[in-house]
Parts: sequence; C-alpha cells; structure tokens
Amino acid sequence: MNKQVVVALLVTLVIGLGVGYFVSGGRNGEPTGSDGAADQKPLYYRNPMNPSITSPAPAKDEMGMDYIPVYADGDSNSDTSAGTVKIDSVTAQNIGVRSAVAMKKALTRNVRTVGRLDYDEKRVTRLHPKVEGWIEELFIDSTGAKVGRNTMLLSLYSPQLISTEEEYLLALEGAKTLSKSDQPDIRQGAERLAAATLERLELFDVPEHQLKAIREGKKAIKNLHIHSPFDGVVISIGVREGQFVTPKTELYTIADLSRIWVYVDIYEDEMPWVRTGDVGEMTVTGIPGRLFNGTVTYIYPYLDSKTRTNKVRLEFDNPDQLLKPEMFAHVILKTSRQVDAIVVPNEAIVRTGAKEQIFIVKGEGKFEPRDVKLGVATGGDVQIIEGVAAGERVVTSAQFLIDSESKLNEATAKMLEAQTENAPSDPDMDMSGMKMEMPDDMNMDKMTLEEVK
Repeated sequence: MNKQVVVALLVTLVIGLGVGYFVSGGRNGEPTGSDGAADQKPLYYRNPMNPSITSPAPAKDEMGMDYIPVYADGDSNSDTSAGTVKIDSVTAQNIGVRSAVAMKKALTRNVRTVGRLDYDEKRVTRLHPKVEGWIEELFIDSTGAKVGRNTMLLSLYSPQLISTEEEYLLALEGAKTLSKSDQPDIRQGAERLAAATLERLELFDVPEHQLKAIREGKKAIKNLHIHSPFDGVVISIGVREGQFVTPKTELYTIADLSRIWVYVDIYEDEMPWVRTGDVGEMTVTGIPGRLFNGTVTYIYPYLDSKTRTNKVRLEFDNPDQLLKPEMFAHVILKTSRQVDAIVVPNEAIVRTGAKEQIFIVKGEGKFEPRDVKLGVATGGDVQIIEGVAAGERVVTSAQFLIDSESKLNEATAKMLEAQTENAPSDPDMDMSGMKMEMPDDMNMDKMTLEEVK
C-alpha cells in the first residue's frame, strides 16, 4: 500500500512538470509575441509604463514589471507614414471611430451680428454765424424739432451786417446815377462796386428774400434770418435769445434722418467673407415684423483692440423715419463671396498648436496622419487648401486616441532609424553578438535606456 502511494505521487509530479513546461511555451523568461512573433527576434524591449524608455535586452522597470518586446511589422509598406496606426475593427468600433468623405463644393456664409444705428455723418450740419451779433429771436427753440428746407431758425442783429447793407444801397444808387454817364470806365466801376457789396451780403448768408427786401425797400434790414439747409431734426441748440455770438458759436446741429448708418462688428474669422456691396437684412425690436434692406458701404481698415472685431458700416433708407439713432438691431450679412473648395467636417481637424493634422483612412483599420493647410470655415465645414484630395475618407471622431498612438509609432520609428544609423558597419554583427562589460553589482534587469547608453 505504501508503494502504491509513492508511485501515485511520482506520476502526479511528472504530469505537473509536463503541464508547466507546455504552459510556459518552452520560454526562458522571454514573452512570446502574437501572430508568429515567437519566431521573430525582438527589435528592442519597451518600458510598459513609459514607452520612451527602451532596452536592447530583457529588463524590468522600477515596479518589477517585464519590459514589452517590440517586433518588426511584417506588413509594413515603404509608402506608409511612420505615424500610421492600425486598429482592428472591433477596437475601432469600441472607441467610436467615425469617418466622412472629403467633398468638393462651393462655400458660402451668412454672417449674423448685432448693429447700432447712428446718424449719417454726411447728412449732419452744424450752423455757425458768419458775423458777430446778438440773437434777437429763436423760432426753433427745442431739440428734436423737425424742420424743413428753408425753415427760419432765428434772427440775428449785427452792426457789421447793417453797415454792409447800407454800402450795398449806396452802391446801387451810385450805379443807377452813373448808368447814363458818357464815361464807360465810371459806369462800369459803379456796377462792379454794387456787385461786390452784393457778393459780401451773400457770403454773410443773407437769404434771397431779405436781399430782395433791401433792394425794393431801399432800406437796411435790422435782423438777419438764418434758415435750415435741408429737411431734418434739430439735434442740439447752442444759443438762447439775447446771447452774443461770434463765428465760433455753434447755433444748431441738424441731422437728416432720411438715411441711417448702421455699425456692426464682425470677428476675424468672418472678415474674409464680407465685402463692400453685400446686402444686409436688419430687424429692430422696436419695429416688430418689419425687415429693412441695406448695403455694406465701408469696411474699416483696423480692429478694435478690446473686442478684437472689425467694424463694418451699412446704409439703410429711412423715408418714414421709423429707424432712430442709437437703436440696436439684429443684422444678417448676405455675403456674395463663394469659394470652390475641398471641405471636410470641422471635427476632423486635429489642432496641435504648431500645425493642423487629419487622419486619412487608408484601408480596413489603417489610419495615416497627414499635415494640412486650412482655408475658410463655414457651417461646420473647413476648406482644405493642401493635404487632402476630394474623395478621400477622413476620421471625424476618436482621432485624438488615434493621434496618441500615431505619435508613439512615429517616435518609435525615429528611434529605430537612429539605432540603425549608429549600428556597427559589420553586417554580420548584431546586438546578440555584442558583449557588454558591466560591473558585477549592476543588475541588467534594472537598467534603463540612459544607463545602457
């Protein structure tokens, strides 16, 4: 009975050793790669926690974890980018990889912004007297009053003006007396004097009806009448009755509201689309249900330093004077520019700060990074000037995960290239044939790439 127990224990021990040998795959501490990697020699070993740290021989990191062997890519092509990423279909589906086709189409854009209504600077007049004097009477004495062309605004008493009127009367009388003279020079001199004094009165802005009254009444008029030059609204009044005024005094500021300016601000990415002559549609909260159409007349040649926006001016007709300065409005600029371009979705762009990249679908589970040059953007699409052709498929989601792996592959490829350039000139000599002298107390399993170098 004791012999049977001993025999059974020996058989169990032999079977256990055999199973352990097959499980270990006959390896002497080296991991076996998948898809025939066991038959290949590893190019190098990579730190599992920091891929930038590698070793030419098996090693362990500070936590005691084995370095991961890296094998040559058997299906790599010479025309494949170093950063190309290969992902199986199940993993691609799990991480949510989506793609879209780069298309060629005409890009247009409508710019939505807000505007502020203001006076037409070309239709604002500031009235000043041409002579010194005193305000006798204000016929328009309140701001906001509507005035028509030639509406009488005020009367002004000016001793200087009265003396000029008397000179004019004397010149008229002299020209009439000397009109029958036999001396042409005397006759023509009297006529020139009358014409000169009349011109002085006209330069003093004496209206025609007062000049007529002076000629017909043969008497100087005490007060000068000042009239509105056009239809408009009085914005400000700078004088009151009895006030002494000089040519420096601003009497009235009058604005013509039959046309309104609207200022809008556009951002830098919208600037390439807007041009003078573009149509603008405007709605105002204070005038519900009404749509106003205007035109872009000027694009200012500078940006606002605080808002980083470009000011654009539009002009709108305002015959009913419903639009009022300082109103706020919603404006849509119907830009006329069209760009025939190759476009991709905006989410396909990987912006690294130094450059822009796109991942191209090169086949089933294969993604190639490619640098691109961007153009204008609108409606979720971005123009590709260089880097992508129409019909190519680009990755639109999960590209940041792909980008991380691509950067790792690219760094690995550069490292291998550097190792190849620094390899010994003897082709029969490889890493396995190199003998490295190390101190006895140095454990190779704990060496890092810097220590190997």
